[in-house]
This record gives sequence, structure tokens and C-alpha cells, in this order.
Amino acid sequence: MKPTRPAVLVGLIIVFAIITWAFLKPLYSSLPTVPWTAIPTVLLLAIGEVYSGWMTKARIERRGGTEPIEPLAVARLAALAKASAYGGAVFGGVFAGFALYTAALLEQSVPQRDFLIAAGSFAGCVVLVCAALYLEYCCRVPKDSSEEDNR
Repeated sequence: MKPTRPAVLVGLIIVFAIITWAFLKPLYSSLPTVPWTAIPTVLLLAIGEVYSGWMTKARIERRGGTEPIEPLAVARLAALAKASAYGGAVFGGVFAGFALYTAALLEQSVPQRDFLIAAGSFAGCVVLVCAALYLEYCCRVPKDSSEEDNR
């Protein structure tokens, strides 16, 4: 599995923000308000991934007080990190599109509420993407010191 490229994630955010913004032009008035529950949900996921990355890195490096980790568990965590990064980018793009559309309507109370929730959800998705990239980084196999000595 190749490492996730941040440029692809930024591209996904931009594309989904544009698509969401375009769909909102004719549909916004008929949609329900943006749910605030996305903010704590993605932040809790991000905290879980950062903690998992920290513990995985400690176990891979065999720091004191930790047990070695199964290679299959590391592969599963790497797959989770990759999926979270892409999912966070897609949903971040959707929330960015909502925020961009409602930014022009801030004098009204409902769009103002939607803007604040969408902007907070976008920020939470960015934190999730960063946490996923950190978890993916922590799942890498460290370079063998004997390999570096032979060079």
C-alpha cells in the first residue's frame, strides 16, 4: 500500500466543495438544517486515531512497557487511516461547499447557523484527515539500523 498523498486529499475537498455548492443553489431552501452532531463525531474519531497512532508507534518501536503488535493489526490500522483520510476529505468538501454557499446569506438566522455548523464540521474533518495521516505514518515499518550501516 502506498502512502496517501495530501495533494489528492486537497483535490477531493475542492471538487466536493464545488459540487456541493452547485447542488445547493437550487435546493438549499428545501433542505433541513445542517446537524451539529458531525463536529463532535469527527473530533472523537480524530482523537481515537491519534491515540491509536501513538500507541502503534510505541509498540512497533518496542518501547518499554509495550507488547509487540501483530503485523495484521498494523495493516488494518493503515487501512483505517487511509479510509479515514479519504472519507474526511470527501465530507470536508461537502461541509466546505455548505459553508461557501451560506457565507453569502449570513444576515439570515438559519443560513448563519448552517454556516457556523458547516465551518466547524469542515474544521473537524480537516483535523480528522490530519489524524488519519498521522496514524498512517505511525504504521510504517521503521528502517532497519543494519541496512543503514551497510550503505
